[in-house]
Amino acid sequence: MNNQKVILITGCSSGFGLLAAVRLASQGHFVWATMRDLKKRQALEKELVKRKSQAKVRELDVTKPSTIKNVVDEIKKTHHHIDVLINNAGYGIAGFFEDLSQDDIRAQMETNFFGVQNVCREVIPMMREQKKGKIINISSIAGQTAMPCLGAYNASKWALEAFSESLYHELGLFGISVVLVEPGAYPTSIFTRNADYGKNFNDPHSPYFAFSQKLNSVAQKNISKHKRNPDDVACLIERIVDNPRPRLRYVSDFSSWSRMMAQKILPPSLATRIFRRFIYANK
Repeated sequence: MNNQKVILITGCSSGFGLLAAVRLASQGHFVWATMRDLKKRQALEKELVKRKSQAKVRELDVTKPSTIKNVVDEIKKTHHHIDVLINNAGYGIAGFFEDLSQDDIRAQMETNFFGVQNVCREVIPMMREQKKGKIINISSIAGQTAMPCLGAYNASKWALEAFSESLYHELGLFGISVVLVEPGAYPTSIFTRNADYGKNFNDPHSPYFAFSQKLNSVAQKNISKHKRNPDDVACLIERIVDNPRPRLRYVSDFSSWSRMMAQKILPPSLATRIFRRFIYANK
């Protein structure tokens, strides 16, 4: 491969990060696949073997700057440059605001927002000196339209959207692209074994208990119903990596794009009625 790129990806133990790492490695890129807990590396390594590909697997916790620096320093020593950073590490915590503790909300922001900034702080200086590079931030349709019971997650992704758009203009001065990928709901581990819930999400005494349980059921049914393939997002990431002039935002599926456009086009009162009827009356 003549156009091999050095690519750093966070959150590669499962989901979009794992799929993107394997796909990009299979195309001959130099992939540094990182994760918070290396005990969870087996799924990634199994897929790499299946694709007859290789990647450097390293520990990186986006909330611990020392682990970020260790990996970036190793990349500098090995390659002397970095072409692409994919900020994928993140999670979603469910719960109505009153069911979430302050610690729940702060932890969500530490990973999904400040964690991205932590990695960018280490990588941007190298890209700026190179006068080229690409930063791909995995956001969510939740960064464009907010859902009940996901207020902390929504807030973290809205913050990421604003930060990324600002960074898009700032780093464009140095030939660095910044891209947002906005997936909808896909059947990844974020909804199963990695699902996280607020302190009082399952408390039957919560005034929101009936609503939170129903919304959780609706979400699971919709994910099963639509049967979106998470690898489609990995394919999109690959196309962005290969695109010399990517745009700022990419919505990964038509359903999410339709929802976002409906909210922008319809009168707010009508959009609200339709939205609440779907959410709270969904069987």
